[in-house]
Amino acid sequence: MTPFSLRRLLLRALRLWRSSLQLRTVAITVLATLFAVTVISGYMAVTIATNLYDSRSVQVLAEARQAASSAQELFDSSVTQTGSIDVETAAIAASRTIGLSTTSSAQYALLRTPGQTTPQVMQDSQSPGFDRTTITAELQAAVSSAGDSVFSQPVAIAAGESREPGIIVGSAIEVPTAGQYELYLVFSVADVQQTLDFVQQTLLIGSLLLVLTIGLVTFVVVRFAIRPVRLAAQTAEKLADGQLEERIPERGQDVVATLARSFNRMADSLQRQITQLADLSRLQQRFVSDVSHELRTPLTTIRLAGDVIYDRRDTFDPTTARTAELLHTQVDRFETMLADLLEMSRFDAGAVVLETEPTNLVRLVEESMEAIRPLAEQKASELRLVAPGGYFEADVDARRIRRILQNLLGNAVDHGEGRPVVVYVDSDADAVAIAVRDYGIGMDADALEQVFERFWRADPSRQRTTGGTGLGLAISTEDAHLHGGVLDVWSEPGEGSCFRLTLPRRAGTALVSSPLELPPIDPVDAVLTEEVADA
Repeated sequence: MTPFSLRRLLLRALRLWRSSLQLRTVAITVLATLFAVTVISGYMAVTIATNLYDSRSVQVLAEARQAASSAQELFDSSVTQTGSIDVETAAIAASRTIGLSTTSSAQYALLRTPGQTTPQVMQDSQSPGFDRTTITAELQAAVSSAGDSVFSQPVAIAAGESREPGIIVGSAIEVPTAGQYELYLVFSVADVQQTLDFVQQTLLIGSLLLVLTIGLVTFVVVRFAIRPVRLAAQTAEKLADGQLEERIPERGQDVVATLARSFNRMADSLQRQITQLADLSRLQQRFVSDVSHELRTPLTTIRLAGDVIYDRRDTFDPTTARTAELLHTQVDRFETMLADLLEMSRFDAGAVVLETEPTNLVRLVEESMEAIRPLAEQKASELRLVAPGGYFEADVDARRIRRILQNLLGNAVDHGEGRPVVVYVDSDADAVAIAVRDYGIGMDADALEQVFERFWRADPSRQRTTGGTGLGLAISTEDAHLHGGVLDVWSEPGEGSCFRLTLPRRAGTALVSSPLELPPIDPVDAVLTEEVADA
């Protein structure tokens, strides 16, 4: 498996772990159970092994003492009236006695303690197959100097090609006229090991079955418990998608049924409120649309009459001429506001259709700047364009983008305090961005939160040349969203404002990032910032 495949597998496992409450619950329960069962089973295995070994050790020591006592009695009774002893005959009899004294198939060795000088010497004897290497120096030293005591230690006994556990027991025996001898008995405890292996195997199998059983029971219980939650989540998603008639089935009288009833009551309440709001919104949209359309006819008549009066204002006295000019200005403003209301009503009704075509946005920006240049000259604001080059062509509705630019440029000139207005255009393979930067009065945090709201104006008392309805930025935002783009803003009091429009180059593609920072970082911008600071 390649590192890439392993990484992808780990990412999938991580996503599954994060998304599945059922998996996390079952996994945590199984791991906790496995830990507890491992500890308990380990404790039981150690306890059983200790008890089995201790029991076997007690039995072995008892047999060893009995064998040593019987051999000692035999040697003592073999002494004749003259104080002599036939050591060879006694040795043979002792071997027979030792074999009869041990109930298990133990091996023995009767060895002379080194360093003795006695009148007689009895030959060492041992059972066939006795391995003298099992007698350690420590054990031999303890036996030779212990008197009547019995010593033992665990050893490994050869059993064919393998080795099995055993216990060696040593004790001292006094042979008349022959001195001290050491009796060693080796007992096999393979039966204890077999019993312990069986117990451990049983504990292992039982523990695994217990963990699997608990895991299965947890899976079933969690699945049963999570099913209502999953059903509630699915129903909530359907409600969020607009399927307001979806409900959770109500069964029984338990907590789950209570949850279903509470959820359904909440859904009923939301459905009623959403229906009321939808009806109210439709009535509002219809009212705005009807009023806007109904106002078209009288407005047209007023426009014609006002134009006639405005064209003849030179023949009127100064007061009447000024009145004609005010009438003409307010009719223009009224007509603009009516057009904006009609546009917003179309947005609200979802009746707006884009007419996209490949458009060079730099050229579109230049045209918009030329259209606003007379107003900029009137305000003594210089218009500058910064377009470093790139993928400037994009699929857009040119009329709507031009409307956004006219609105942003007009606001920049209005609030620019006569300082330069810089328009940045940049792009990459996926997106195109246009930023309009002014160095005027700027906005505070409260104004930034409301700048895109309908009918909101930054400073209603301020004398302004363009706009006035408070719908310009709201319409611009809707136009940007209609293209799949976004309209952002940055502003600081006394440092000016910057609006950035980011659009996808191809219709239907999602935006990931913007080619321009907000505000854009550019040498021209740095120079202008210094000029504003000096001013």
